[in-house]
Amino acid sequence: MSNVENAAVNNTQGKLYQAPNDSERIEALLPNDCVQSHASNIMPLENGDFLCVWFAGSQEGIADISIYMSRLNQGESEWSVPVKLSEDSTRSEQNPILFPTPDGKLWLIYTAQKSGNQDTAIVRYRISEDNGYTWGPIETLFDTPGTFVRQPIVVLDNGEWLIPIFYCHVAPGKKWVGDDDTSAVKISADNGKTWTEYPVPNSVGCVHMNVEKLHDGSLLALYRSRWADNVYLSRSKDNGRTWTEPVATELPNNNSSIQFAVLNNGHLAIVFNNISAASAKERRLSLYDEIEDEEDSENAVEPAIAEEIDPNKKTAFWGTPRAPMTIAISEDNGQTWPYKRDIEVGDGYCMTNNSKEKLNREYSYPSIKQTSDGKIHVTFTYFRQTIKYVRVTEEWVKG
Repeated sequence: MSNVENAAVNNTQGKLYQAPNDSERIEALLPNDCVQSHASNIMPLENGDFLCVWFAGSQEGIADISIYMSRLNQGESEWSVPVKLSEDSTRSEQNPILFPTPDGKLWLIYTAQKSGNQDTAIVRYRISEDNGYTWGPIETLFDTPGTFVRQPIVVLDNGEWLIPIFYCHVAPGKKWVGDDDTSAVKISADNGKTWTEYPVPNSVGCVHMNVEKLHDGSLLALYRSRWADNVYLSRSKDNGRTWTEPVATELPNNNSSIQFAVLNNGHLAIVFNNISAASAKERRLSLYDEIEDEEDSENAVEPAIAEEIDPNKKTAFWGTPRAPMTIAISEDNGQTWPYKRDIEVGDGYCMTNNSKEKLNREYSYPSIKQTSDGKIHVTFTYFRQTIKYVRVTEEWVKG
């Protein structure tokens, strides 16, 4: 990645530049022609290229939302113009993840839902045999309605593939609001042909399960919390067959996505919004309360009504600010996170998902990977208008 330009003279989307007043930080705003962009995942390839996928269109939940991908070739300093990789004009296609398989193929996996109803989502995939330049047909991976993905596949020590999922549950006749979502993993011993599911016990409200293999061979999972209180944690010592119940960590969560990576030295690095609902002054009804759907309007239910029916039932908290975007380091397998540094700061306003008026000011849905040279690569949603790329090191985080 040479020929990095200074931010003061860089005004072209996609070009890498040195952050102002920070010689140890490189960044870029990825090219984008859509009104809204969200939920990126970055993936380094063995040939040195980087790929980044996300969803874009007019607004999350609307059927013009599709999957896009940009590439940063090894040795180059500009992300490519995005290419569209999904094509269903009847569903909102979201939460893409990339999986370079051990046999050299590249999988793209993503969700496809009707309108703003996550309980209708299914999971689709397609495969590339040339590092993402061309792609095979789109097929269905998981067809149970309400199945969602967000985090990458893990290859276990025994060669099996593990993909974390979460289920968007909804009571009959009601509209999905996120109160009853649960997590599980699916494991394949035949390169993705068949899958066996293993649920996470007592995981209601713990979603976006992010699994990584620690240097001791065990698995660590970190979760987003629908209650917007803390990042949650569970562990597995038997290749994902059984999991401890999720417990709150010291890290706050705002009911927005997180992602962590195991670094080359065994330390962990997480990217997250360092804030919880305890700091929120406003509350939205749901993620999709702006989307009008005449077919489902008669079945809609608001969280307040559910609370009146069952005052002891927890309800998902939407609307906590999505800022700052923070990176933290753990040196003890996730027990403590003593080192933290903000990547981006702001008020994080996210009471609207409508990007046409450019009112949203969130930094959210981060993705993080480390390469063999020690560089840490992060992408995240920038004001729901584009995806931002940032490159730092563990030393940068620790100051």
